[in-house]
Amino acid sequence: MPSEDFSLKDYIEERAVEIAHYIIETKATVRQTAKKFGISKSTVHKDVTERLSEINPGLAGEARKILDVNKEERHIRGGLATREKYLHMQH
Repeated sequence: MPSEDFSLKDYIEERAVEIAHYIIETKATVRQTAKKFGISKSTVHKDVTERLSEINPGLAGEARKILDVNKEERHIRGGLATREKYLHMQH
């Protein structure tokens, strides 16, 4: 019978792979992914950058590319959200 540590490790590795597939398929941000999986943003980041690199480096690289693009674009999304907020406040 497997120990609890082994089961937890399996769960974490499976979650890391699921997270990567979700990010790749939906081009989701870390925040969107964290919300979808009910985990923290730092856990999403650690799963993709550290854990997944050991399990499946190719998949980790693909997910990482999307997260890097999202990171580069976040200032634009933030500016658009602020613009929308103030447009609605004036009415």
